[in-house]
Amino acid sequence: VQLQASGGGSVQAGGSLQLSCTATSMFSINIMDWYRQAPGKERELIAGTTADGAINYADSVKGRFTISRDNDKNTVYLQMDSLKPGDTAVYYCHAVLRGLGSPPAFWGQGTQVTVSS
Repeated sequence: VQLQASGGGSVQAGGSLQLSCTATSMFSINIMDWYRQAPGKERELIAGTTADGAINYADSVKGRFTISRDNDKNTVYLQMDSLKPGDTAVYYCHAVLRGLGSPPAFWGQGTQVTVSS
């Protein structure tokens, strides 16, 4: 499984960016989600989806970020609105295959998002 993320960049506070991540996989993917890691902080889950349509958000982004998914394209999107300087981080997409127990998980390469005040 390979994950290719794109869409990062620099924006002023209040602006918007959209990230996308496409998975190349021979196997069915269940979970596709987005994490971020700011300098000096741990990587955190900010938004996630399952193949059957369940969605969840971290409180820090709820109401500002929207995750969506195109299962036919194995692509997950993250629309980020009302961006704040505190959203500055490297954003990673993450995918977990379908399966029982602990199916394999994969990470994309990360894309930088910088929000200036």
